[in-house]
Amino acid sequence: MKKQDYTTTIVADTSANEAFKSVNAVAKWWTENTDGTSGNLNDVFTVHFGETFVKFKVVEFIKEKKVAWLVTDCYLHWLNDKKEWNGTMLSFEISSENDLTQIKFTHIGLIPEIECYNDCRKGWDQYIKNSLLKLITEGKGHPEKKQIPTE
Repeated sequence: MKKQDYTTTIVADTSANEAFKSVNAVAKWWTENTDGTSGNLNDVFTVHFGETFVKFKVVEFIKEKKVAWLVTDCYLHWLNDKKEWNGTMLSFEISSENDLTQIKFTHIGLIPEIECYNDCRKGWDQYIKNSLLKLITEGKGHPEKKQIPTE
């Protein structure tokens, strides 16, 4: 049986260049709680959601076509296996036809058999289909807001 990695596709009336720039502007659509950079091959960055974090390495970077981020470390506090995403990969494939640009997002390794599949699928639906699409089409996404450290 074929693995069923989580995949979704969005389409926008924009250029491949604008879509590519938006995908790589992680703090503008996913979370403002980001360290590092994601704008070049081999860049390393980390996203934070409270005590949860995911660290990535940019392993593919083809301007206006594709970007892929490998999970090199993570701590998913709500799961039994807090390292469940380690070794998975986020892939964004970009293609244009006429005046429309399509972004196919796949979380390689996020399959129905793993614990976080249902919750993570809902999260990706929100961040890709809503926040990233709004960033591309309206210029403003809905990322997780910056957390101010408390003393």
